[in-house]
Amino acid sequence: MTEPDSQHRDVLSVAAAIDTGGGGGVFDTHHPPSDELIDDCVHCGFCLPTCPTYLLEGNEANSPRGRIYLMELGKAGEVPMDQQFVDNFDACLGCMACVSACPSGVKYDQLIEAVRPQIERNWERTRADRLFRTMIFSLFPYPARLRPAAFFGTLYQRLGVRRLLLALGLLDRLPARLRAMEALLPALTLHNVVARQPAFTPAAGTARHRVGMLSGCVQRVFFGDVNAAATRVLAAEGCDVVAPKTQQCCGALSSHAGREEEAIALARNIIDTFDAADVQSIVVNVAGCGSSMKEYAVLLRDDPAYAQRAAVFSAKVRDISELLAELGPVAPRHPIPARVAYHDACHLAHAQGIRAQPRAVLRSIPQLSVTDIPEPEVCCGSAGIYNLVQPEPAERLGRRKVEQIITTAPDAVVTSNAGCLLQIRRYLDAGVPLFHPVQLIDASIRGVDPISSRGSDHV
Repeated sequence: MTEPDSQHRDVLSVAAAIDTGGGGGVFDTHHPPSDELIDDCVHCGFCLPTCPTYLLEGNEANSPRGRIYLMELGKAGEVPMDQQFVDNFDACLGCMACVSACPSGVKYDQLIEAVRPQIERNWERTRADRLFRTMIFSLFPYPARLRPAAFFGTLYQRLGVRRLLLALGLLDRLPARLRAMEALLPALTLHNVVARQPAFTPAAGTARHRVGMLSGCVQRVFFGDVNAAATRVLAAEGCDVVAPKTQQCCGALSSHAGREEEAIALARNIIDTFDAADVQSIVVNVAGCGSSMKEYAVLLRDDPAYAQRAAVFSAKVRDISELLAELGPVAPRHPIPARVAYHDACHLAHAQGIRAQPRAVLRSIPQLSVTDIPEPEVCCGSAGIYNLVQPEPAERLGRRKVEQIITTAPDAVVTSNAGCLLQIRRYLDAGVPLFHPVQLIDASIRGVDPISSRGSDHV
């Protein structure tokens, strides 16, 4: 395994290199988009076929190179920060497919993540937009608040209220954002909503690694079964698993939405929590969370008390498929004879560069065939809170992704991100189950076939 001490110096050097050039034009002086990074773009257009918004609209302004040009104009004071300016950046999913596609190595991820906090500080959103975003960020990052909401969601589904509203046509009358929120609500069970993850799970047999596990916020409420499967798999593979009760949201949703101070406070809590747990690795089973946690050194670069600690912490963060591939399997696998389509979550494939590991751990299951989906680089439209705040383009992307999935004729679909699971489930035929990769690994170790049996393990 890679030593964290050799990694955290690289993370710090990246953080130090991001801020080149002061504010100006529409941007304030607090970490505006870097002149150097803007100048790296040669406007070649290789990013265009991978950009979801450009694919949908064919609008140059809503492409990575178009947005980079807009950043340049904004810094020069040649355009105002007006509604059109903000809309062009709000339309970006932050999927980072352009980063993978760029032959010049343009760090668009760092540029867009510099612009979003600038917009949140310097632009006043409409009252309706502010209220909706406040609702999202007052609920989803807080499991103690989300659980009661999920409980009522369970009643809403189980008592037939949704079927009644659908039959009366009332759901179609909701505003687009609320309609999207309702449609994305997963199939809930009271057991999953109230389940709690054990604070410590010992390794089965000889312990060969000690891991801290992120429980997540939405993940622990809506996908507690994924956390349970991850815990069982890690223990079966010789890991002591620590899931601290004091951990909060990792801040990924806030960070990706430009809510910088909120994200910083949450990041500090996560660092404090897992430092106290004394673990060798921090394991994450949500791609967006892992991506954000690996960038804590950038987020906390101005904090003298946390900058160095954040770099050390980030070097320990592993996606669960990444760690399982590094450790190698020791627990026997039982066959699952099925063909599954693997969807690359953007914040796993593009942001973290993790593509081979999930496929490798899935292929360790006997008789399981893993197939790729056409247009793997194109986002499904989930993208953090994008499918809530930009419901129309998100729906078009979700339907496009499902059309590509269907061409592979899979028995099941597998992906490594909670948002992708919700987004794809909304448009996929109900007869095709969805899984996180670790759920299939867990089933194989336990000798269960959740695909043929359509058991309770599927999403």
